[in-house]
Amino acid sequence: MDFILTEPEVRVLASLVEKEATTPDNYPLSLNSLVNACNQKTNREPVVSYDADEVHDALMSLKHKGLALVCEGRDARVLKYDNYMADKLELTAGEAAVLCVLMLRGAQTAGELRLRTERIYAFSELSQVEDVLESLISREHPLAAKQPLSPGRKENRYIHLLGERSEEDAAAVVESSLRERIESLESQVEELKQEFAKFKQQFE
Repeated sequence: MDFILTEPEVRVLASLVEKEATTPDNYPLSLNSLVNACNQKTNREPVVSYDADEVHDALMSLKHKGLALVCEGRDARVLKYDNYMADKLELTAGEAAVLCVLMLRGAQTAGELRLRTERIYAFSELSQVEDVLESLISREHPLAAKQPLSPGRKENRYIHLLGERSEEDAAAVVESSLRERIESLESQVEELKQEFAKFKQQFE
């Protein structure tokens, strides 16, 4: 992945992905419909108030990055807009749904993601969401990250990595990555100790 999306680009792209799944009869979207989708007061965090020019600029940038395309509606005077996110990023339906909701609603737990992706893609078990998150995190160019466990919280939260990150989020991603690598190394050391102990017993 050789691009970073602005906040408007993240919202526009995720809104296209969401509406493709939830309102297929009205998809692709006109510019006006897309503005309304971006500015929804439900299922959005934060709530924004983009105007048509901002959304159009974001669309043109997404088109340049190969994530969106322009197509003519039934009325040739009305342009409509589609997305290429799943194709461009080589996502499964489940991965696209999880990434979409993270883009629309910010950091969330696996349980929240299972509930909030239901209109886009239905996961039958929490473990399926966890597998999808692990797939997004473990890519050569990760598309998601696990935040360190916050004080008072019992579950980790996850964020997408397509957009610009605050210093706090960037630090959290680095900390989480280092912690996972340390845990992996500790596990490998423990396995080596056990193997060495078994080997040593052969000569006692």
